[in-house]
Amino acid sequence: MDLRSAVESGWEHQLELLRALVRSPSLLGSERDAQELVAAELADIGLSPQMWDVGSHGPGSSPPLLDYTRRPNVTAIRRGAGRGRSLTFNGHIDVVPVGVEANWSYDPWGAAIEGGRMYGRGAADMKAGVVAMLGALRALRNVELGGTLCVETVIEEECTGNGAAACRARGPRTDAALIPEPFNHLALEAQVGVLWATVTVEGRAAHAERADQADNALVKALPVIEAIRALEREVNADAAFYGHPHPLNYNVGVARAGDWASSVPEQCVLEVRLAALPGEDLAAVRARFEAAVDARVEWRGFQADGFTLAREEPLFDVLGRAHTAVHGAPLEFLAFTGTTDARAFVVHDATPATCYGPIGGNLHAPDEWVDLESVRATTLVLALAAAEWCAIP
Repeated sequence: MDLRSAVESGWEHQLELLRALVRSPSLLGSERDAQELVAAELADIGLSPQMWDVGSHGPGSSPPLLDYTRRPNVTAIRRGAGRGRSLTFNGHIDVVPVGVEANWSYDPWGAAIEGGRMYGRGAADMKAGVVAMLGALRALRNVELGGTLCVETVIEEECTGNGAAACRARGPRTDAALIPEPFNHLALEAQVGVLWATVTVEGRAAHAERADQADNALVKALPVIEAIRALEREVNADAAFYGHPHPLNYNVGVARAGDWASSVPEQCVLEVRLAALPGEDLAAVRARFEAAVDARVEWRGFQADGFTLAREEPLFDVLGRAHTAVHGAPLEFLAFTGTTDARAFVVHDATPATCYGPIGGNLHAPDEWVDLESVRATTLVLALAAAEWCAIP
């Protein structure tokens, strides 16, 4: 059976696996159930999966947000004939919160299918990609490979990258990596750095009837937020990143203050996402932010470098041929104003890695969706690329 036929024959199984994964809410701290589904699938393919807690971090790790007990990565290895290039399929199992559930048209954990799309949190980002790489592994079962093919599903891509960092420390190291993020069949050639900061504004509490004599931390936070927005405008004034008009987004994503309408809040905590250009010194980015913000700043979560990849990388040649074989058009590229786990390979393990995956929309927003036909196409592209990359010389 050729690879195209193998992918077609496994499609209904893939679809059921995607449903099961979307229906498993793998939020931060609750990833284990979904990882057990992945491990069971790898065992069914004929591999020997390992589930291991991320107890220590590798190079490029970020300050953790939670304890790692019972929060495993899943890894497996398909050994080749002992000659030929090796490859890693990497995907993240964690998803972000659903936000205001009333704003969804579909159950965020229901995996509803309508109009060729599956809806749900994580459907696109990135459980469809995980299913595509597992489907590619299944399609390759009867294909003889020269090089080793590794697979890993990791936690905390959405907040620290420590799952992928731990895999790099544990090994094995391969010659390249493919990550099927939902990038609409574009190949990642660059991404910015991302940093998370916790900003704390202190006030003085009082009963509301004495509010004029108190110090409202929430009100004091307003000029802090404006200072952050002003700094964002400043850093983007001359930021050059592949023609993006505004590549460095500073986002005040969380604000917590007060617990009672008739009490003056004594503290306001802001959680902020910053960005940096590839090659920019993150220590300098942190210092510039701290100088601009009149409040206490702590650095937790992402402290992630950006990077660029040359289009001459052999990985792009192989991926391009696979893409063209499936889509009948040349491979196109993406410079991403966010971060991915590709940096764990490129920046911290000297391993070429790119992201290439299905078509999706509304990521981190209500009614997240993935185009199912694009998942099937991605599966075939990954299988073809792995078969060529890992072929016996």
